[in-house]
Amino acid sequence: MKRNSHIGSNFDDFLRDESILAEAEATAVKRIIAYQIEQEMAERNLTKSALARMMHTSRSSLDRLLDPENASVTLLTLESVAQALGKRLKVQLA
Repeated sequence: MKRNSHIGSNFDDFLRDESILAEAEATAVKRIIAYQIEQEMAERNLTKSALARMMHTSRSSLDRLLDPENASVTLLTLESVAQALGKRLKVQLA
């Protein structure tokens, strides 16, 4: 009988063993950021077009930022949206 090597381990260990931990964490962080931006937009009744104008960017660029599946976002873009929303961007290693 074959024993499952993942029994008793945590999910992070499984993802690390599968070499997808960094990708999964990046996707999770991106989803959280997109959600936070959408919540701020809703609170302020901001449309995507209005926020894009405030960021001095295109709506398609904002759409990429809000796409939870698109994990490739730059710090410059995050700083731009933070400033447009009157927030500060805080990035830290934990």
